[in-house]
Amino acid sequence: MDQSLIPPSKPDKPPPASVLLVDLMDAFPDERVTVGEILKRLEGQAFGLLLLVLALPNCIPNIPGLSTIFGVMMLAPAIQLILGRGDLWLPSRVRKWSFSRDALHSAIKGALPILKRIERYVAPQLTFLTRPPFTQLLGLQTLYLAIVLILPIPLGNWLPGVTVAATALALLQRDGRLVLLSVPLTILSTVFAWAGIRIGVVALREIGEMLQGAFNYFF
Repeated sequence: MDQSLIPPSKPDKPPPASVLLVDLMDAFPDERVTVGEILKRLEGQAFGLLLLVLALPNCIPNIPGLSTIFGVMMLAPAIQLILGRGDLWLPSRVRKWSFSRDALHSAIKGALPILKRIERYVAPQLTFLTRPPFTQLLGLQTLYLAIVLILPIPLGNWLPGVTVAATALALLQRDGRLVLLSVPLTILSTVFAWAGIRIGVVALREIGEMLQGAFNYFF
């Protein structure tokens, strides 16, 4: 057959992130799951899938303070993306961190419906944006968003979580369009974080004035 008649092959499409997450849910029989167990299960997809797992709890209503924990855990993959490491390394102490399997299941199940809808439009495109040196820039962006998540900012966690989830999907599915989308999302995250800080400062000031007024009234 004339080779010129054969259409050029398309990049192999990675397995959908939703399938990987469902497999992850079924991988742990114990009541507690350690970070090390998750990393061992993720193997070569550690960066993208780990970031997605850490971002998802921030995309849905969750326990206050949980974003701080997951934000701290994002620091290591973000820094290693900046350094261009191929394999994800975490200190042994961090690998021993554990959390409830039910919490992991709830976060994944809550995000799966919308994730499956998004995946219809995700495919390997502009793949050069998901390789170095652009991954280093994604690492810097993710490091910044992780710090935002660590801070106790009112209403400031949802959008950074969505942005990190978009970055994770970009890495997993090799879709450079999501890399481009993550830039304006990061800008919006900054705006919302700044607004949340202002709201928090005003609220603390009002509470302080109320307490001071009550103190002056009674004493």
